[in-house]
Amino acid sequence: MNACESAELMSRLRESYPRYHPQAYVFLLDSLRLVISGLEERRHISGRELAEGVCGLAIDQYGPLARTVLEHWGIHCTDDLGEIVFALVDVGLLVKREEDRRRDFHDVFDFEDVFDAEYPWMVADEAQFEYQ
Repeated sequence: MNACESAELMSRLRESYPRYHPQAYVFLLDSLRLVISGLEERRHISGRELAEGVCGLAIDQYGPLARTVLEHWGIHCTDDLGEIVFALVDVGLLVKREEDRRRDFHDVFDFEDVFDAEYPWMVADEAQFEYQ
C-alpha cells in the first residue's frame, strides 16, 4: 500500500469512525503484526490473542503510561479493540471470517487490572544500588 492509499484509508476511518484517534488504528495493526510474527505458523488469530497482543505492546512501548495512552486514543476497554478491528474490516484493510464477531473482544480483560493493579513492575535488585 502506498502513502496515498494509506492517507485515503485513514481519512475514511476518521470520517466513519471519529471516536478513535488515528494512532489507535496504527497501533492495533502494529499489535496484529507482532502477534502474527510470534506464531509458529501463519493462521487466523482470535480476539483474545489480539487483545493480549495490544496489551503487551502497550506495556512494552509506554510502560506505566500504557493505559493513559490507549485511553487518549479512545481505547478504554477490549470492546473498543473489536470496534477498531471491524472498522478496519469495513474499509477493507483487514478481512474477517464468517464466525468473527465483535463480541470476541467483549470483556477479555479489565484495563484497570492489567494496566494498574497487575502492571508488571520491575523490582530492582538491591545489589544494583550498592556503592562500591
